[in-house]
Amino acid sequence: MLNKLKHHWNVGSRREFFTRAGSGLAGLALADMMAAAAPVDPLAAKTPHHKPTAKSVIFLFMEGGPSQVDTFDPKPLLQKLDGKPLPPSIAKPKQTSRGTADNTLMAPKRQWKQYGKSGMWVSDWYQNMAEHMDDVAVIRSCWADGINHVGSVCQMNTGSILAGRPSLGAWVNYGLGSANKNLPSFVVMTDDRDPLGGTNNWSGGFLPAVYQGTQFRRGDTPILDLHPPSTISDEQQRNQLGLLKGLNEIWSKDKQDDSELDARIRSWELAYQMQSSASEAVELTKESAATKAMYGLDDPATQVFGANCLMARRLVERGVRFIELYCGSGSGWDAHEHIEANHTKWCRASDKPIAGLLADLKQRGLLQDTLVVWGGEFGRTPFNELTDGRDHNPWGFTMWMAGGGVKGGQYIGTTDEVGLRAVERPVHVHDIHASILWSLGLDHLKTTFQHNGRAERPTVLAGQVVKELFA
Repeated sequence: MLNKLKHHWNVGSRREFFTRAGSGLAGLALADMMAAAAPVDPLAAKTPHHKPTAKSVIFLFMEGGPSQVDTFDPKPLLQKLDGKPLPPSIAKPKQTSRGTADNTLMAPKRQWKQYGKSGMWVSDWYQNMAEHMDDVAVIRSCWADGINHVGSVCQMNTGSILAGRPSLGAWVNYGLGSANKNLPSFVVMTDDRDPLGGTNNWSGGFLPAVYQGTQFRRGDTPILDLHPPSTISDEQQRNQLGLLKGLNEIWSKDKQDDSELDARIRSWELAYQMQSSASEAVELTKESAATKAMYGLDDPATQVFGANCLMARRLVERGVRFIELYCGSGSGWDAHEHIEANHTKWCRASDKPIAGLLADLKQRGLLQDTLVVWGGEFGRTPFNELTDGRDHNPWGFTMWMAGGGVKGGQYIGTTDEVGLRAVERPVHVHDIHASILWSLGLDHLKTTFQHNGRAERPTVLAGQVVKELFA
């Protein structure tokens, strides 16, 4: 047999025969390894730049612009100057969203109280959430670049007032990958209409499309078409997915830059995995009656946002990294007139659910690993508009953070004596984003992506971590 093989391969010695045979086996092994090698998974977990203080983020987005001087930034001088023009010591903004700032100052009608060992001030619009102020760091000196809603909502999500850049959640996906292969790593939920700017607010922008957010729907079926028809077996479904994947991979061989197709293929795979795990994750009926009541699911006024907050806690438990919950989605907080009626509605809708979320996370030991962020795209002016409303205010507004390594019971920054402009320790949107990324272990200066020959980063060309936030 050996002689026949030597003759077939035209070799003259036993040594040469075994050399060639060994090389052939090595080649076969290499070919098998290359054939079996899976493509690089863009959502594979990645090593952070430094030790994180948080594993997940829940961003509570009060869309439309909540008034800081009516919620977390009391200004006694406003009471004294009610109905009077801005003091000469405070420069008027050149322009507001509706024109010049020539209207008179308007005093809040709220009652204020100090809470917790830290004695932090909160109005009666947020008296449930206020019970957790010792865990909360309030940033009173936020500022942004946009005046109108679409650009400002876009900036709070993407860092720019112009659409097209990746959202913060997409950057988190890109920088850290997924911590759960059976659920999306970046989830968005609304409570009313679609946010202004729509899907641009959770887009992947110029990042590969696989990093974009996944919107969960309102109601009893947050994930559409989660289960296949009863007539389709698991084997049939896997065969269908395999065929689609193979056909798409053949078609995309000369289209390496088409990330939309790759994202679609991976979304099908994720959808298949979600059939078993996602149903359980979004099944709120498994929660106790006491837990549902804590989030306000027994009250029509708080039911929708409360359900989203409870869903967020369940997703955090299952490793979802970034969750954005819109309250008043579609610019609900925009109170150019009748601010009392407007903010009463939305504060009531969000107060108890937020308090329930903070309490539930804490009692389950999850708050220390979950960064909770509250705020809108901007605040509102201390002067009136349309008699009993307030205009947009990007010059000085309030956001707060809790959990995820945040040092609670403290204020960072201040606005002027009537709450119009940030005057001490101004914190820009880029600084907010840099701080959120830092809590997750990402350095915003090192989180880069080459686009059009330039190393782009989440905070564009600015941003500093607000180090005072963290213990």
